[in-house]
Amino acid sequence: MNEYVIEIQGLSRRFGQNIALQDIAFKIPRGVVLGLVGENGAGKTTLIKHLLGLLKAQTGTVRVFDRNPVANPVEVLGRIGYLSENREMPQWMQIDEYIRYTKAFYPGWNQDYEQELIDSFDLDRKQLIKHLSRGQRAKVGLLAALAYRPDLLLFDEPSSGLDPVVRRDMLTAIVRTITEEGRTVVLSSHLLDEVERVADIVIMLHSGRIVLSDSLDNIRQQHHQLVVRFDEKQNGKPPQLPGLMSCEGGPVEFSCICRENLDVLKTAVTQLNGNIVDCSSPSLDEIFVAKVKADAAY
Repeated sequence: MNEYVIEIQGLSRRFGQNIALQDIAFKIPRGVVLGLVGENGAGKTTLIKHLLGLLKAQTGTVRVFDRNPVANPVEVLGRIGYLSENREMPQWMQIDEYIRYTKAFYPGWNQDYEQELIDSFDLDRKQLIKHLSRGQRAKVGLLAALAYRPDLLLFDEPSSGLDPVVRRDMLTAIVRTITEEGRTVVLSSHLLDEVERVADIVIMLHSGRIVLSDSLDNIRQQHHQLVVRFDEKQNGKPPQLPGLMSCEGGPVEFSCICRENLDVLKTAVTQLNGNIVDCSSPSLDEIFVAKVKADAAY
């Protein structure tokens, strides 16, 4: 059995003159949560469509469960749960009718887990879908994606437009599924704070390119936010620190984000006759903004 659920190599995609994806390559092992992050239009949905077999690779290869999802849709899609921000459901159905309709496609549907999710999400089976709030629709969609216990869960902006309580409930369900059963999740979102709560691996997309790909632990260990103070004005120039990605402030005090070993940064600041007055871990959102700005400068 292949240890990787997803394997992508050299994937590129154009729509006319627009580059949607450019030389994408990564592998995702079983039992992890991949956070796929980037601003709207970065290429996240296009990438997920390739995983679902809805788009054929123009350049490169895409393999899910060691199969081409375009050539082997039955074998691949039968093992995938999918939820997007566009939750299209028959308006005239009750929740229970929609569940019965959906489960007919999945022989492995778990009745006990279905009831557990109904209770956890506080859903009324007899309620009409057309009367559901946006948050309730999201919960019904999540139930339909989880109840047959797929090996791979693809979530494309699943909590877009939802209130924080609903987002928390959805993320809790995802985490429980992963930690208890060792399944694999791809969570695509422009809300980096929610990705940071659950992801094991983070891939940052910008304009169709991967600008950062690593485990969340490594990203946190490698990036530091420093407040550096000098006794004398620096003539408007930011301190030339190793791995500098962004820098604000001056002329005496600067807030910097760097990708470098902390001991190396401490030595560099000392050599510049400065002092580190504060050191913290930047958020994923701060790292993403700094990374994009740093790349744009070159």
